Amino acid sequence: MNMYARLAGTGGYLPQKILTNHDLEKQLDTSDEWITTRTGIKQRHIISEDESIVSMAEIAAKEALKNAEVNAQDIGLIIVATCTPERAFPSSACLLQERLQIPACPAFDVMAACAGFSYALHIANQLIQAQQIRYALVIGSEAMSRLVDWQDRSTCILFGDGAGAVVLKADNTPGILASQISADGQYSKLLYTEKGNNQALYRGYIQMQGSEVFKIAVKTLSHLVEEALHLAGLRSDQLDWLVPHQANVRIIEATARHLKLSPEKIILTIAEHGNTSAASIPLALHQGICDKRIKPGQHLLLESFGAGFTWGSAVIRY
Repeated sequence: MNMYARLAGTGGYLPQKILTNHDLEKQLDTSDEWITTRTGIKQRHIISEDESIVSMAEIAAKEALKNAEVNAQDIGLIIVATCTPERAFPSSACLLQERLQIPACPAFDVMAACAGFSYALHIANQLIQAQQIRYALVIGSEAMSRLVDWQDRSTCILFGDGAGAVVLKADNTPGILASQISADGQYSKLLYTEKGNNQALYRGYIQMQGSEVFKIAVKTLSHLVEEALHLAGLRSDQLDWLVPHQANVRIIEATARHLKLSPEKIILTIAEHGNTSAASIPLALHQGICDKRIKPGQHLLLESFGAGFTWGSAVIRY
């Protein structure tokens, strides 16, 4: 009997502190109009000093477990997608496992930058299909504000912090219809971090060749979404929602045009959240479900592109 991974519940967390474009105007040579027209971002949430990606992940995970009506003790796999961990080891997933009092099971982190959640979801999907586990907790949690140079207007305007979580369950009814991940390291010098003055685990600030990243992202995502639909056996007109990584509204709109999707079929959170890296897709998914735009039986396309370059997608019947 075939086994499928189904989306059982979602959760999310955003730090209380909000940094608006108008706030950035006071410290940078920029403007709300300049940021908004180029990125679609109006504000972003910033993690406090007494918070961590694990504390954010814990709040998001507890909400996802509650919404899924699943006990933490039943979880058989924990994956945390992050590129901003507090520690090199133990993993954020193991620290979260302790907080949630989840019994012994596989727990590990995935680092694929903005495509991290797609990678984590793909791995969990494969293990559920192989009937190795029945319930998985998959989380994207990021503190990107700790990686940006707040004097560099080309990068600091883009990123925000937060966590999103999903609970997957094994089911006889198809849920995740297809998922895929890939990478090409030849582009590693276009988006990266390098050693700087920061003495913590974070080794320097984000460096980005914005125009080159934009062009490759649009081209890659156009092929990616076509492949995703082919693997799922769907046409673009059968899609109900595009739930993209929230990096840049122009990239998202280009992908939607390629799919011939109207703007009304896109779950957008970028204006309020900014780019929360691996947390952006689960946060957008959670918002779409909470406000009841996403309904049972609908088809969703999740896609992401990040440093590496890395990319991934999933087609889901909710």
